[in-house]
Amino acid sequence: MKKITNIGVFTSGGDAPGMNAAIRAVVRTAIYENIQVTGIYRGYQGMIDADFVNMNRRSVSSIIQHGGTILKSARCLEFKTKEGRQKAYENIKAHGIDALVAIGGDGTFTGADLFSKEFEIPVMCIPGTIDNDLYGSDYTLGYDTANNTVIEAIDKIRDTASSHSRVFFVEVMGRDSGCIALNAGVGGGAEAILMPEVDSGVTELFDELALAESREKSSMIVIIAEGDQNGGAYNVAKIVKEKFDHLDIKVSILGHLQRGGSPSSFDRVLATRMGFKAVKELMAGNSRATVGLRGTSIVTTPLEEALSKKEFKLDEELLAIANIMNK
Repeated sequence: MKKITNIGVFTSGGDAPGMNAAIRAVVRTAIYENIQVTGIYRGYQGMIDADFVNMNRRSVSSIIQHGGTILKSARCLEFKTKEGRQKAYENIKAHGIDALVAIGGDGTFTGADLFSKEFEIPVMCIPGTIDNDLYGSDYTLGYDTANNTVIEAIDKIRDTASSHSRVFFVEVMGRDSGCIALNAGVGGGAEAILMPEVDSGVTELFDELALAESREKSSMIVIIAEGDQNGGAYNVAKIVKEKFDHLDIKVSILGHLQRGGSPSSFDRVLATRMGFKAVKELMAGNSRATVGLRGTSIVTTPLEEALSKKEFKLDEELLAIANIMNK
């Protein structure tokens, strides 16, 4: 087994709270093990542009509490070409990088798996996405923080809804995953939740709103994941207004607010554990895997398995609870 001497760490795709904490853990664990660390700016684009920086313990001082990513992030179409990946490999080889830690989502994992296979470079992936939609980990970095952000927003919106007897349709992130919508909906006491994984039409929503009205509820909150099949919050609000023209309906789209902000304690600790594990696995000769939380343990899952399986992440019990709480 070839000894690893220089680990390249980068973030790619959408940012998520906890990415900085993961970078910090990778850097400090590697340095503790006498391994050099190279930061790669802007993900795969930075590899192609040879945008590297040598990192030490001070490079990651006072970043654990910050959202976003100090290494920046970018999407890179050139890396999808054979020529682009060849250029990236030549650059990291020239810089002495002999292993990689990739922090990001599905696209990041796909690129890392292909790159590792083509050039036999060891790689470990850390799941960083607020959507919580990656196989291999019960929780992804940023998911807990995003939930807390949404809950705080819902609480504030409810104050206004109650004051003016309004119905608010709140759209949260989740193009293919309703994890944030479900958890924030239950935690925020929403009257209804619409998610892409659940085949719930507006007819069911009509019933929920009619029931709430029959109980003389003057204000209501409806949570909608952006990828819901009914077309998003504005479209749903329009349909509902046609049926309940007497309701004072407002729409609030939380958008990228959910991706920023200081990571929660849970995300900071999770990121630190994952960064530590990624370095240790590379040192042990493991490669092409993702680290993740299963139960209370940090484990690894082969990248091919993680990419081939689309886990239904919604908690069936929580779905049942949401249905009862909404009644």
